Amino acid sequence: MMRLALALALLVSLPMDGAPDDGMRLPRTLAWSAYPTGTQGYSQAVAIGSVLQREYRTNLRVVPGRNDVSRLATLRAGRVQFSAGGSEAVYAQEALLNFASPLWGPQPLRLAMWSIADSCSFSFAAAADSGIETVADMRGRRLTWVQGAPSLNNGSRTLLAYADLDWDDVVKVEVGGYPASVEAVINNRADVVGGGCNSPPFLRLEASPRGLRFLRMPHDDEEAVARVLDRLPWYIPHLTTEGPTIPEDGLEVFTSPYPMLVSMVDAPEELVYSVVKALHVHFDRYKDNAPGANGWALERQHFERAFVPYHEGAIRYWREIGAWTDAAQARHEANLERQAVLQEAWADWQQQVARDTAPSREDGWLGALRAAWAAWMEGTVSDAETFEQGWLDARRAALEARGLVTIADD
Repeated sequence: MMRLALALALLVSLPMDGAPDDGMRLPRTLAWSAYPTGTQGYSQAVAIGSVLQREYRTNLRVVPGRNDVSRLATLRAGRVQFSAGGSEAVYAQEALLNFASPLWGPQPLRLAMWSIADSCSFSFAAAADSGIETVADMRGRRLTWVQGAPSLNNGSRTLLAYADLDWDDVVKVEVGGYPASVEAVINNRADVVGGGCNSPPFLRLEASPRGLRFLRMPHDDEEAVARVLDRLPWYIPHLTTEGPTIPEDGLEVFTSPYPMLVSMVDAPEELVYSVVKALHVHFDRYKDNAPGANGWALERQHFERAFVPYHEGAIRYWREIGAWTDAAQARHEANLERQAVLQEAWADWQQQVARDTAPSREDGWLGALRAAWAAWMEGTVSDAETFEQGWLDARRAALEARGLVTIADD
């Protein structure tokens, strides 16, 4: 209901400053969630917002979220129209990690566009005085683990796999947010932190007495690269050329789209179309105004590599300019199928929980479901870990039955 109210409010307030025949429908106020103040995603949103204000008199309100759940919770609740985050969009679609709880489940997200910068979306940065130069050197050393940020933590786990390591092979240092993870290294509570190669907080680490060193991950080690891609198939081997201490000839790492600008499936088509068009048409106006903003270029969209379906409003614009290909459409349809399989599996799992906890047949399915949820909330049937594991088993079975990649979620 809240998203419906937001959509109606937008329609009422859309005099729009584009020409009548250009298809633009931008509201006076646009809102999207992003990483906290000072991060790369937040800085890019501010740069984009400045252009929207100058060109369309649209105010972009950036709502910072400390973790993955908070950024997408505001989107699902209808308090923002878009979320500009990282891999949490995929995890929410997949109902993995923090999104495997009964309060979430598979989310019908839609992609508008993304940024793949010269820098990298996520890599390991170590304190220069730690002596750590490669991922293999991290064994037994201190690595930050961010509370409520499953995409960051699974990103770290994925890059650990490059050296065939896991969280059990390092010392986990829990912190309360992404900026706090950098502070933990500066204050010598940790040795390594994961983040974007040109993320502004890393400048503080570079300037600190400990210094900064990004870890190299050579791409000629095919087995190491395969271990990374088996866990997160939307990651790609990448030569980064931007970021503190990055050499002029670049550094071999991995990257993924960041930010990914996503909406819910029921976002108004005209709104998504207009935002995508504005970001593309005025790219030259903001590309140099924030770290990594050059990654929003059309040639870096790589539609055929997406792991989340595109919004129809975005597809409409990409088709309009001739950028949407047969490969892009095929990938989009495959992603739609994947979302359908996940949501069907979630519905089946809910019914299974209801049947297993039903007090009597006479209560009917709805009564059984209510009883199951009440029992779960009271802790009389199973705890969160048991519920999550049951869902993960059901999810894996559903995906494998359709021959779809399951993603490493063990």
